[in-house]
Amino acid sequence: TCQLKSALNTTLLPTEDSLPLHPNMSAASCLLSEAQFLCSICLDVFTDPVSTPCGHNFCKNCISHHWDISYRCQCPVCKNIIHPLSYELFEAELKRVQQYAVDMTLDPDTAHPKLILSDDGKQVHCGDRRKQHPDNPQRFSKGVCVLAKQSLSSGRFYFEIQVKEKTKWFLGVVRESVNRKEDPNPSPANGYWTVILGQNNFIALDNPPVCLLLQSDPEKVGVFVDYEEGLVSFYDIDHAALIYSFTGCSFTEKLYPFFCPGNNDDGKNFAPLIICPVYQPV
Repeated sequence: TCQLKSALNTTLLPTEDSLPLHPNMSAASCLLSEAQFLCSICLDVFTDPVSTPCGHNFCKNCISHHWDISYRCQCPVCKNIIHPLSYELFEAELKRVQQYAVDMTLDPDTAHPKLILSDDGKQVHCGDRRKQHPDNPQRFSKGVCVLAKQSLSSGRFYFEIQVKEKTKWFLGVVRESVNRKEDPNPSPANGYWTVILGQNNFIALDNPPVCLLLQSDPEKVGVFVDYEEGLVSFYDIDHAALIYSFTGCSFTEKLYPFFCPGNNDDGKNFAPLIICPVYQPV
């Protein structure tokens, strides 16, 4: 019997809330079409929906039964062979990408005026008031965001961020030319490859956005980029699980790590985002 392992079980959820970390982020951006809520096996609305690694969605019972009576585990839509991945294989994959770890520091010249950065450039949280900073071209004026000093224009890189005790965050990579003076409109088409937490929901801001139900809330997130392969992957470090991958991306300019700690939310979201050292076993 072939089963979806828990590390692959992401659920697409309809929502009318786009989890705005910026007040003007469109609530409609996460609405999915009616067809995307129908299981292609039973042709009914999803019950306990799951995603296969090839990106197709089914009721959990439907796909489990389909594989129980099939000779091999194959996606009913695209016919791709599904290989169940154990925790050990995910852990091995995580160790593979961790070898590309880069020491990241935050760039204060890009930070929104409400953001407070630590002296070592490893932590950021949102304050209650805007500071008086020069409005240089690199600085985000509307989105409460900051970039890293380091960039990538070829090869691979990887970094990890602690998100523990936060109720909102917004992470990933962006291209150098993103508009930093207007309200963010995060999508790959606009140069954002990001995942967001807000209102207790996780969303990969792909095109269309993918609403995710993870097995547990990550406390530390890893981000891996392969420039030539057009790949951006997010990992739950403690559970050695893949959160989401953007694939088939076309990168044509520098990419910068992107961090948004979210607004304070009356102290509920005061905890900082923390760039962590990457543990690499010898």
